[in-house]
Amino acid sequence: MKAIETKYLPCTNTKGSRIKAYAEGGNSITIGYPHESSHAHADAALALARKMGWKGTLVSGGKADGRGEVFCFLDSDKFVI
Repeated sequence: MKAIETKYLPCTNTKGSRIKAYAEGGNSITIGYPHESSHAHADAALALARKMGWKGTLVSGGKADGRGEVFCFLDSDKFVI
């Protein structure tokens, strides 16, 4: 199962705010913060999935530190509590 993590990167003197999405194996993509979107972290996760050619249904959850989100692909192994 693949997982994608995202994090917010604040603006610097030379770059605007960004969202970085990254996964195992060093796969990553950084997008400019989409101010018009209410799903900035999902936009970055989807951009990485498209870049890598990954298909499926993503579900998300927040990280304990409140600094981003984690996205996982659903597959046939579903656990219901």
